[in-house]
Parts: sequence; C-alpha cells; structure tokens
Amino acid sequence: MKKTGFLLFLLMMIVMMVSVQDRAAAAATGNVHILLDGNELQVPKDAKITNVNGSVMVPFRVIGENLGFDVKWDQKSKKVLIHNDSKDIELVVNQKSAKVNGKKVTLDNPPLLQKNTVVVPVRFVSEQMGIQVSWDGPNQTVYLTSNADASKPDSGSGAGNGDMPIPDPLPGNSTSGEPGEGSDPSATVPPVAGNAVVSGISFSENRLMIATQGGAVTPKVFKMTGPDRIVVDLPNANFSPDFLGGAPTGAGNQGQLDVSGYPDVYSIRYSLFSNSPSTVRVVIDLNNAKDYSVYNDVTNSGLLIVDLNKADSTPANPTGGNGKKVVVIDAGHGNQDPGTIGYSKTKEKDFNLGVALKVGELLANEPNIDCVLTRSDDTFLELKDRARIANDLNADVFISIHANSANSTAASGSETYYQRDASKALANVMHNYLVKATGLSDRGVRYGNYHVIRETKMPAVLLEVGYLSNPKDEAALFSESLQNSVAQGIVNGIKEYLGIQ
Repeated sequence: MKKTGFLLFLLMMIVMMVSVQDRAAAAATGNVHILLDGNELQVPKDAKITNVNGSVMVPFRVIGENLGFDVKWDQKSKKVLIHNDSKDIELVVNQKSAKVNGKKVTLDNPPLLQKNTVVVPVRFVSEQMGIQVSWDGPNQTVYLTSNADASKPDSGSGAGNGDMPIPDPLPGNSTSGEPGEGSDPSATVPPVAGNAVVSGISFSENRLMIATQGGAVTPKVFKMTGPDRIVVDLPNANFSPDFLGGAPTGAGNQGQLDVSGYPDVYSIRYSLFSNSPSTVRVVIDLNNAKDYSVYNDVTNSGLLIVDLNKADSTPANPTGGNGKKVVVIDAGHGNQDPGTIGYSKTKEKDFNLGVALKVGELLANEPNIDCVLTRSDDTFLELKDRARIANDLNADVFISIHANSANSTAASGSETYYQRDASKALANVMHNYLVKATGLSDRGVRYGNYHVIRETKMPAVLLEVGYLSNPKDEAALFSESLQNSVAQGIVNGIKEYLGIQ
C-alpha cells in the first residue's frame, strides 16, 4: 500500500474507533498524538483511542498493511487472517486465543469489532508484527516504531523478542526478563524519583559506558540467553531529563543506541525497567554468546564500563595495559543539543560525530593505542560526563571535535583551543595537522575556558575544524574527503604527540 494511502487509512480507522462500555476500564480521549517512526500524523481533534482493561487498542489492519502483510476479513466467522512470507496469523473477534503459524497464542485482551474496525492490544501487535508500540498517557501520545531488522531471532513471546528494537517501560516491579516483559506497554509509567540519574550511555570499541550522577548505585550485570544478551540493571536510578532530551523521566524513557560495525553486538537498548524501586535497565543484544568484564566506579565517580574485550573478573581499568596509550575522542553536542546550525541548516553534532567515528576506526588499527569515544551515536552527554570518562580512564590525551559559527558568513578557518599550560604542546601539534588536513585559513592556537578541556586532568584540546556559518567551509566540512582528511590528521597528530611510530 502506498504511504499516502496508508496514512489516510490510519486516520480513517482512528476516527471510527469508539469506546466499548461493557469492556472498557477507561477511554483515552481528547487531543491524541500518533507518531509513526518519529513522524507525527495529523489526527482530528475528535479522534478516540480505546483503552480496554489497561491495554490500548489500535487497528491491527493499519499496522499489518504498513509492514506489507496481506490482511483478510471473514465476516461470517469473525476471523482476521494476516499473511506474509514467514507468518500466518489468525485472530477471532472476542476470543483471547489466536494462532501464529498454526501455534496457539493467548492474548491479554481479545480483538474487538468497533464500527466495522477490528482493534487489538498493542502487546500482541508489537510481538507478532515487529512493531514497537508505547502509550504516553499524560501526553496522550501513541508511539509506533516499525522494525528495522526483521532478521534477528524471535525467541517467542515477551519483550525479549529479537524483533523488538526498543524495550518497553514497565509499570510496576519485575525481577526477570527483558525490559517490559510481562507488561503491557500501553500502561503509563509515572515519574519516579531515584537516588541517582543516568546522564549518559555510549558504546565504542566494544565497551558500554554508563555515566551516573546524584547518588551511589550498585549495578547488577548478568547474561541471558534465547537470544544472547548482557543485561545491566541500575537499581534506585532514573534517567536524567537532559539525557532524555527534556522528556519527563516517567514517559517515553526508552531508546537505543545506533550500533553498527561490531561483530559481537547488534543493538544496545535502554529503558526504565521498574518503578518499585526505580530501576534503569540497559541491554546489550549479542550476535553470539560473549564474556565480559566490569569496571565499576559508579559509587565514587559515576562511571560503569562493561568491556566485551576482556573476560577478567573486575579489572582495575578496562583500557590501556601492555604499554598502550589511552586516547579519548569526544564528539561535541548530540541528541537534543545540535550545536551550531550551518548556513544550509546542517547540524554541528552530525559533523562532530562523523569525524569522531572515522578517528575511532583509524585508531582501532593502531596496536599501541586504546581509543574510547565519549559518544558513538546521536546521544547526549553532559560536559562533566565527557571529562569524567577521560579522567576515570586515566587517558593520556583528550580531543574534543567541534565546528564553529559566527554572525558573519565571511568568517572561515580552523582553530585549536587549550585551557591549561599542560595542554599547550598538544594543541600546537594537533593544530599543525588540522590546518594541513582542512586546507582552510589558519586561525591559530588559542586559549579557551571550555569545560571539557578545563576539567580533564590530561592534556586536552578542543578543535574548531571550520565555520558552518560560512557556506564554503560548511560544504567542505560535510564532504567525505575532508572528513577523512581531518580524521587522519587527528590520528597523525596524536601519534606524534605520544611518540608512537
């Protein structure tokens, strides 16, 4: 079905939905927002979404057809048949028993027929069709996220399925299974105050890093199978509103990191797993069974690292060793903080991350260097967490990557900033390679009182590669060739400063 037709059909189905008085525990009405893969659909003000026995009910036909399913309705038997290349699903109105590929499946709530529209619980839709569905009651919002990787293994029912890309928030206490297992994601998770907050999550060089602040927390790290995954629970913790992009800590508090290029890992997911006590869960989804080691300094400095490169019990430090130098590469800004906006509306955060990832790939090939990225995708870390990561790892150098902006479009060129005298030598070396790599005007090495280069304890610099406010600089900075050149220049500068051949 064409996308336009699908959206029109979705709107029509929603308008047709009404409350079922003999079954409804409540009806969510009013200004309902529906987001499909992050894009809000325009819904009439009088649209209604039914909440039956605590489960939000949505038209299954809409979601099924959007995924390419063949959907048929048998009026006489009140059966709905859904088919694609790998699944045959049979549902019967008002019956909790359904069939998936001939196997009986029990639903929490049965399908209902409302004004000639069949609606089903979001739990069933998410598990059987590969759709992540969540309901934010206070904000009257339904989130629909289509499956981006249907090839992952399906381990049966529950939120631990490989076809669920993001864990659901759990409205209540639970001690086993994946985030949200055994719960209906339609239920609203109220804000819960934890003693600590998670302010940053990152994954690079086969290491998961979680930054916390505001209180001591004792993490629980364990493995699960079917499919293979490593689970990190942080009891008495919640998410920082800044990490969630300003969203309430009790709603929409779930997500995943963009992980690619790692043979052991295919996704990193996080959610508020429980609210009694408030518990943050992070899941490393594995392609195969994998051992790990844990570096836990959450109590003192708020940094937890799960290292898939080592299988030691509790290493004193997960980086360095065997004479390796530790380099921390920081991609400035991220998520809700875009940094400066370019002449043609490009975002600084995207440039910073693109170059940082290229630097990380190059340094991964250096046998005498252990590289850590403060962020490996479009996530947000507070400035103090970026510095904390470098300090806790006893890094040898810290490089923060940025792009500049000015009120005039004429401003152009590359600058390198340092804050402490101990960083000036590194700044001189790095700037020399930066100017050669960009070919832009040399604006010199400068003093700057920036947090990440002030609060780090090792030599640290901040690179302003070019001006996004200048159309020529902007075009160059977002070219693949210049980013590759800058990344190689950064690596060459680091090696020269550290005396590595």
